[in-house]
Amino acid sequence: MSITLTELLSHLDEQLQPGRFSDYCPNGLQVEGRSAVARLVTGVTACQALIDAAVALEADAILVHHGYFWRGEDPCVTGMKRRRLAALLANDISLIAYHLPLDAHPELGNNACFGRHLGINRSDLLDGGSEESVGNVGSLARATPISDLIDRLAKTTGRPPLHIGAPDDSVQRIAWCTGAAQGYIEAAVAAGAEVFITGEASEQTVHIAREEGIHFLAAGHHATERYGVQAVGEDLATRFGIDHHFVDIDNPV
Repeated sequence: MSITLTELLSHLDEQLQPGRFSDYCPNGLQVEGRSAVARLVTGVTACQALIDAAVALEADAILVHHGYFWRGEDPCVTGMKRRRLAALLANDISLIAYHLPLDAHPELGNNACFGRHLGINRSDLLDGGSEESVGNVGSLARATPISDLIDRLAKTTGRPPLHIGAPDDSVQRIAWCTGAAQGYIEAAVAAGAEVFITGEASEQTVHIAREEGIHFLAAGHHATERYGVQAVGEDLATRFGIDHHFVDIDNPV
């Protein structure tokens, strides 16, 4: 089965509501390919390796979290950017990207999916309900040794996280935001969280965690953002009967 590209984009825009966000890149269709989509490839980032995999799979479209045309980047189509765009255009493959809208969706978003993997049984928006909020705060069913949470996180992501904090504490209230959201740590403190989980760390994050007495876990930008795009891809496959393949291009960051 297939769906027209126009219908697919209309559904995604309605589902993910990109108009709610002031984002760093355009959301939705970034490169136009063929007019019908029967096979969709999803991935975290529209790197050359993902494009090559989509070509090999004879995909009609690629859906990613990290696409192109970021605010402030060089707009010239040269080098790596030229090669990526040339491969998409030569193979008539559409590139569709949703950044903050894919983080924030309450059911299919990166944060919602990641929270379910961690066993967080209820959650609220981290910054008190802003429409553009992409972080969450919630609680585990019971107080849990931080070492157990670290083990659960490592099994989920396939890599041990960086941990700042006392190794023998037990915790229950958790704030999290996937990707490069280390700047949300003070919002996590304000929300009364005992742990803040994200993908990356900055130098100052360590000092904030120590001085504010909050556990900090950096589990990998790529590793924490693999889930939303898969969930959206599977939802599209179920709704429209299209073929969906998630391709995970390894990234240690």
